[in-house]
Amino acid sequence: MTQPSEDALRAAQMYERYMVPRLFAPWSEVLLDFAEIREGERVLDVACGTGIVARQAAKRVSVGGGVSALDLNPAMLAVAREAAVPDAPNIDWQRGSAQHLPFGDSSFAAVLCQQGLQFFPDPLGALSEMWRVLKPGGRAALLVHQAVEHNPLFHRLNQAGRARVGVDIFMAPFTLGSAAKLEQLMADAGFVDIEIEAQSRTVRHPAPQQFAALILQGAAAAVPQLAAMTPQQRQQLSGQLQHDLSDWIAAHSENGELIDEAAVHLIRGRRQE
Repeated sequence: MTQPSEDALRAAQMYERYMVPRLFAPWSEVLLDFAEIREGERVLDVACGTGIVARQAAKRVSVGGGVSALDLNPAMLAVAREAAVPDAPNIDWQRGSAQHLPFGDSSFAAVLCQQGLQFFPDPLGALSEMWRVLKPGGRAALLVHQAVEHNPLFHRLNQAGRARVGVDIFMAPFTLGSAAKLEQLMADAGFVDIEIEAQSRTVRHPAPQQFAALILQGAAAAVPQLAAMTPQQRQQLSGQLQHDLSDWIAAHSENGELIDEAAVHLIRGRRQE
């Protein structure tokens, strides 16, 4: 297995420590409920990151089921394995691409993907692979951000980042924000009984005065433009962004926390029996 660099490993550790508890862990339970994950099922988590969905799914399927978790990033998988030791040691962690899932046809009762689809080079191809590995009657459940305009803090952060570096370094998570586009992709991949549900929730970030630094460190695990920077370049950029957002952050902070609203789409489809 490819060994992650120290910088990549630090970014994945920060992703797990800072971003997962606020941006991903609360939604993982929502996704699992939406997917109706049940005891005894075999489940696949695609683009598992540091493994929050896989860990929660393993608790639900219990000893009678099984969870496989796949990611392309070796640093994410290294942190995922470490984080899973206390509560879900038996997850099958695999490095691989969502575009070519290393599993046989009709292998899983459910496929999950939280905040991964919008990062894939070929979202339709990835959805087709998810359809392929599902058993007839099985279901896929995904969660992606709504358009950036519905996610105010990151909308503002992306504007500031674009002004500083000339590119939309925070836009990738929001590029599949259209419900109509998501529904069409699911249908084109072969899914039936497609459902899309919009949800939003309040997110509270600790240490508002360090928001930009913490976000950039964690986001470097998933955003190529940030991963390509040196730690010193990210530190310089974080200082600039913190300055640029200082008025916005002050206006949206209370009791030592930065308050944001996160808006997502939940998508579910079934492979016909």
